Amino acid sequence: MTIILMRHGRPAGVSSQRCSARAMAEWAAAYDLTTIDDAPPPRCFTLARQAEIIVASPLPRAHASLEKLGLRASITDPLFREVALPLLPVTTPALPPGFWLPLLRLLWLCGYGGSVESFRHARHRAAQAASQLIALSERGTVLLAGHGIMNKLIARELRRQGWLAEKHASSRYWSTAVYHRAFL
Repeated sequence: MTIILMRHGRPAGVSSQRCSARAMAEWAAAYDLTTIDDAPPPRCFTLARQAEIIVASPLPRAHASLEKLGLRASITDPLFREVALPLLPVTTPALPPGFWLPLLRLLWLCGYGGSVESFRHARHRAAQAASQLIALSERGTVLLAGHGIMNKLIARELRRQGWLAEKHASSRYWSTAVYHRAFL
């Protein structure tokens, strides 16, 4: 039984214009509508050919990544959607999204959620996602086209349940992590 976690490719047309923390809400909404603008590395094609069950987040960048691999999702589920960024109601200063993203994610990891899903809830959702992937893996090798943070949370849950990592999840675009059930 094998589960492959794959992060989507590089999003197309993501703005790097300076904005306020409050304006990151619009940035995040636009990001969620993007497709991708790069090609998968050879490892992704090799792993994708092994998959018998293809699962994806509902976000366009996950489906566009599968299309670049010549695949279509047999299952699309919001359970695998990326964790939303918390927002701050701060209108100044205007800084690049590359500054706001790690700051907002760090705040989220430290417990600030604002009106978005909390870290605790995201971990719970990742546990549900891992359980669904494990159940699907009993029918064959599963490939999940997902996202950085959620893939990492799912990977953590798979390891907690005794699955062994051939390669750990990374936050790079097109990164892959392969998990196998431990045989005793």
